[in-house]
Amino acid sequence: MNRKVKTVILAAGMGTRMKSEKPKCLHEILGYPMLHYIIEASKKVGCEEICVVIGHKGEMVMEALQDTPGITFVQQKEQLGTGHAVMQASKFIEGEPSDVLVLCGDTPLVQGEVLERLLQVHQMEKNAVTVLSTIVENPTGYGRIVRDAGGNFLYSVEQRDATEAQRKIQEVNSGMYCFQSEALLEALAKIDNQNSQGEYYLPDAVPKIMEAGGRAEAAICEDSAVILGVNDRMQLLEATQIMQKRINRRLMAEGVTLLSMENTYVSPHVRIGRDTVLYPGTFLEGNTHIGEHCVIGPNSRIVDCTIGDHVTIQNSTLLDSTIQDFVNVGPFAYVRPGSVIGPSVKVGDFVEIKNSVIGEGTKISHLTYVGDADVGKNINFGCGTVLVNYDGKEKHRSVIEDHAFIGCNTNLVSPVRVGEGAFIAAGSTITSDVPPDALGIARARQVNKEDWVQKRGKR
Repeated sequence: MNRKVKTVILAAGMGTRMKSEKPKCLHEILGYPMLHYIIEASKKVGCEEICVVIGHKGEMVMEALQDTPGITFVQQKEQLGTGHAVMQASKFIEGEPSDVLVLCGDTPLVQGEVLERLLQVHQMEKNAVTVLSTIVENPTGYGRIVRDAGGNFLYSVEQRDATEAQRKIQEVNSGMYCFQSEALLEALAKIDNQNSQGEYYLPDAVPKIMEAGGRAEAAICEDSAVILGVNDRMQLLEATQIMQKRINRRLMAEGVTLLSMENTYVSPHVRIGRDTVLYPGTFLEGNTHIGEHCVIGPNSRIVDCTIGDHVTIQNSTLLDSTIQDFVNVGPFAYVRPGSVIGPSVKVGDFVEIKNSVIGEGTKISHLTYVGDADVGKNINFGCGTVLVNYDGKEKHRSVIEDHAFIGCNTNLVSPVRVGEGAFIAAGSTITSDVPPDALGIARARQVNKEDWVQKRGKR
């Protein structure tokens, strides 16, 4: 591609049918706003300059994209149509001649491969404008692509202005275009709002370009799902299901086993190794990376985690943590942010770990809370152990050294250090350091009161 490519994304719509307090383009599909997918598709074709046209609650859109590089924002204060929206980006379009992709902020299923093909057709044919079109069974609501007897593009007509014969056409305008920047700017200056809606339509720019001698064409996309616009919650669900199937098919092609296509939810940036099995009810979100030969689920949620090889996780939630090889987690475990679980560790049922490092071979089998702790290797936690890390004002950190044994129903009141090889007697509340190889006991001596029940008249 010898011309710079820019993208203008139209994201100023109110989205009233969503019945939401946030802009339509920020509604999420598998953990990411719809706008994210359109930006990612643009970047895949080498587009480094992206202009987002904002309107309704635009400050929320700006905040959502504040960490995304290469984004320019322009405001469409009045909703006067798609052509008017692109006019607001005129200064962004001006300058060095370029090809300009105009995309919609509510079409999250558009893919980089589709835009690549659109650009190829546009540049190879030296078009001044190329419309992305597709064939649909039910074209109701879309503009129709009208061609001559030889199949050459003539124009696009909106449904409200189409004749009965034109309404039967199944090739529709996606609302996405590629323009030569010079032709686009010239055409925008010529379109008007002399129509029933009193708006400036971007499709009206196409005949203006053709009248000026520019070449126009419609490039057909075989996957009609690409153009699906999201205007309400039902369409959001439909787009989510299509995206979900795309991702799941890719995973299976890469060697991952899914036991349910419909009940496995994987965000687009998740990466999974070969021979890993995903059970139904699994949610993998964010930038999670999972190794090979793992078993995940059922009913597990993993967000922004790095998971090693040969890991089993069932009925558990893991957030922003690292799980190394040969670890077993769950059922019903909760690994909170900042945790590092070492190799061959067991994190059993109803165990919660938060901001802690757990050494190799340690067993935390059940009903235990480990918070703000550095835990060594080959340690055994008895049932009911609690790291008491919060004094009501501040969090404190404890250290448990290698080969220690923590008896059942133990409270370790942080900050304390349990030395290497030390034992803690069951039922103890430890408030001071326990030296290596020592036995720590912190409980009252048992006293039995003979005949106490009879003397109290209880029996």
